[in-house]
Amino acid sequence: MARAHGRTQNRMQHRMQHSDAFAWYMEDDPALRSTVVAVIRLDRDPDWHQLRTRIERLTHLVPQLRMRVTSPRIHWLPPRWTEVADFDLDRHLVRRAAPAPADWDAVLELAREAAETAFDRSRPLWEFVVVNGLADGTAALVMKLHHSLTDGVGGVQLAAQVLDLGPDVPDEQSGLPIPPPRTGSTPSTAGPSARRPAARLQSAGRNVRSIWRVVRPVRVQLSPVFGERGVQRHVATLDVPLDELRAAAAVAEGRVNDAFLAGVLDGLTRYHQLHGAFLPAARVTMPVSLRTDQDGPGGNKITLLRIALPTGHADPTERMRAIGRVVRAWRGEPALAHTQGIARSLNLLPRSYVGNMLKRIEAVASNVPGVPVPVWLAGARLTGFYGFGPTIGAAMNLTLMSYAGTCHIGVNVDARAVPDPEALLPCLRDAFADVVARTRPDDRARSATP
Repeated sequence: MARAHGRTQNRMQHRMQHSDAFAWYMEDDPALRSTVVAVIRLDRDPDWHQLRTRIERLTHLVPQLRMRVTSPRIHWLPPRWTEVADFDLDRHLVRRAAPAPADWDAVLELAREAAETAFDRSRPLWEFVVVNGLADGTAALVMKLHHSLTDGVGGVQLAAQVLDLGPDVPDEQSGLPIPPPRTGSTPSTAGPSARRPAARLQSAGRNVRSIWRVVRPVRVQLSPVFGERGVQRHVATLDVPLDELRAAAAVAEGRVNDAFLAGVLDGLTRYHQLHGAFLPAARVTMPVSLRTDQDGPGGNKITLLRIALPTGHADPTERMRAIGRVVRAWRGEPALAHTQGIARSLNLLPRSYVGNMLKRIEAVASNVPGVPVPVWLAGARLTGFYGFGPTIGAAMNLTLMSYAGTCHIGVNVDARAVPDPEALLPCLRDAFADVVARTRPDDRARSATP
């Protein structure tokens, strides 16, 4: 069952791994905060006693949820997770009546406030708020966690500990079976040829060049519209049917992620056209999961690739194909096998260098496979699951969470970088509508007509 993974977590060392420490240390610059916000839509109020019981249990299964971070005086070593002797669950899990007008926009306003507000570093780095009293009788759960606790796939695995396949599951049988994550593409640096001196030198040269491609700073952004970075946020959501996005990718002989990125890039292009500007290409930070079925749900098992993606293809199918070629090439980078070493080195560098790496990026785009079937939380059925990943210096973050046949996309915009963030969402909606429309036979026939 799901709880077996929690027992593995109890044996973890309390020292952060270097990739977790990277998420922690970058916050010396507030524009690089690693706050993750997720919002679950519910068809009714969850049973408070049952929810509290299961979250309490989760904090014992994943000890970092009862710990704070203790930083060393210098960055030579990662910080430590230190147990909080007076941990109080009621300071982290609370109920709140929805503010007026008690609709979905009011819930998103709470999510925006959570994304903007720094954590109290003297306490564990998470806060859950049940929002009830919505005008249509529904409810929501606004979850705020620091990225040093877990990545997107690990977050879904944490959620699986408290979700159920039905509305009336006893506590002792609660939790979802956790499927093994998609194994990350970690190139091997070993092999018979590595034992030969010439092959070792050649391999070392490839590794060095690959690592430089991953870590080199970006000094000029490609967008002529996006401005300097700040801490104010604007959040929004949009939904795309998973089957239609998958069908669009199939037309291009690609993956759902190619279709997702095609929608993102076209949305950015439309937004720039709205401002009378041309976007020749867009740099996108793409988290790549390295998590395997031996890893528990905690920690960051990802690496960040900053990829310049083409925007010049008007036809969505050609755009997907071009994106797929670029992304596949980056997924084969030898540097992916050295993620922890790279993170360790970056933690020793000045924050200004890290800022140069990240603050000239147009967008972060994250695709997180979620739960494929309907599930319940303490008796309430989930009707939506949105993630608002941190911008970490980019102008925006777009996170796709698939759930029960729908791609729920959370849009987290740096409101200082993007002049009119409210104008961005219609551009994204039209872009994704265009991507999925080309999968229909009549539209494909029209697009093929000279």
